[in-house]
Amino acid sequence: MFDDEDNRTYRVVMNHEEQYSMWFAERDLPAGWTATGFEGSKDDCLAHIDEVWTDMRPKSLRDRMAAGQH
Repeated sequence: MFDDEDNRTYRVVMNHEEQYSMWFAERDLPAGWTATGFEGSKDDCLAHIDEVWTDMRPKSLRDRMAAGQH
């Protein structure tokens, strides 16, 4: 029988462009990603990302646009 219940712990991670994702808490982070300090269930992490990642544009694009360099 297939059991799709996910009881693993995840951590929210962010890259240099301030883009968010989540990663298995027990695994080493992939290169270029840092932990944000939030850990929890998959649903909790996804809800946290929805709350904090309000501007999907990469940081470099936001910075250029703020400086008037479209």
